[in-house]
Amino acid sequence: MPPELRAELIAVRRDLHMHPELGNQEFRTTAVLRHRLEQAGLKPRVLPPGTGLVCDIGMDGWGASPGGARPFLALRADIDALPIPDTKTAPYASTVPDRAHACGHDVHTAVVLGAGLVLAELARLGQLPQPVRLIFQPAEEVLPGGATDAIEHGVLDGVGRILAVHCDPRVTAGRIGLRTGAITSACDRLEVSLDGAGGHTARPHLTTDLVTAAARVALDVPAVLARRVDTRAGLAVTWGRLETGHACNVIPQHAELSGTCRTLDLATWRRAPDLVHAAIEEIAALHGAKPTISYVQGVPPVVNEESATRLLEEAMELRCGAGSVEDTEQSLGGEDFSWYLEHVPGAMARLGVRPPGDRGTVGDLHVGDFDVDEAAIAVGVELFTAAALLDAARRP
Repeated sequence: MPPELRAELIAVRRDLHMHPELGNQEFRTTAVLRHRLEQAGLKPRVLPPGTGLVCDIGMDGWGASPGGARPFLALRADIDALPIPDTKTAPYASTVPDRAHACGHDVHTAVVLGAGLVLAELARLGQLPQPVRLIFQPAEEVLPGGATDAIEHGVLDGVGRILAVHCDPRVTAGRIGLRTGAITSACDRLEVSLDGAGGHTARPHLTTDLVTAAARVALDVPAVLARRVDTRAGLAVTWGRLETGHACNVIPQHAELSGTCRTLDLATWRRAPDLVHAAIEEIAALHGAKPTISYVQGVPPVVNEESATRLLEEAMELRCGAGSVEDTEQSLGGEDFSWYLEHVPGAMARLGVRPPGDRGTVGDLHVGDFDVDEAAIAVGVELFTAAALLDAARRP
């Protein structure tokens, strides 16, 4: 990578960081990417209904590769931000109130853009023996994920393998984390309403005590579920919101809870809606509350295919040396990259973004002060370009 491209990609990342857009609203982001790809002589196509795009390198247009002999290698980035305030003091902090790239999607986007620009130059020189497809996907943070819409719009047509990275503040910049098999968990959204007769706190025996009922649902449902599935499945309901009541001496008539349900394996994910419904109904009934349950199945686990994982490992070690790849554990976070892997083999790597020598100042994902060591962008570009060339050299 020439120094000017490194600087450009950092500038792109900072520009996107300053102008975050939520899922299916990424019109400016899409326009920025489209303009840069067209400057490189490429022909990006915007996805319906107007956010996200795909771009093929090494051939004209969509469909199978020349002669139908070689399928695409796809490189995927997600482009949406989160509905939280940016609390950093950096000069590139978000300029949009209550919007922030607090998950690193701006980095993922810069990485795939950079890889695309490098691979486009190789194609121009006749040094790219296999076509590559760039996928800039909207709405990863919107369950069940924008990947499902992108797939419906044909982004996987002609694709033989797909790769992605995700920022990881636990991994030092210059390294990646890899794991064969499940690397994330399934993630679903859960909302519960409880209703019953309210009344005066002096006479709780004449009411449906919804405060107590809501508290017992919050506490007991996770405990009940822990005894109904194999503990190795990692089924976990975690509440993020509980609201009820307005006065200290009034027992309310309505309560609401919302949270997530996560699990480590695919079989349990498919059973989870029925299990959760039954547990909530049983606990609510013990307290005379009437539950209304909204269970939205989100994303299955990302399951890295063995040969694609090995491809990323070999590419990283070739570009960054032995010791640049570390084993990573399965995360309880969810990622809609999993939907692509339901159709084609592929793998996701954890891209290190923690500054070398950092002692925990980077923090976690999905927090307002999240930031990265921007040297990780060049690492991701080199990983993807090396993987594309290796994949081309080893496929029949």
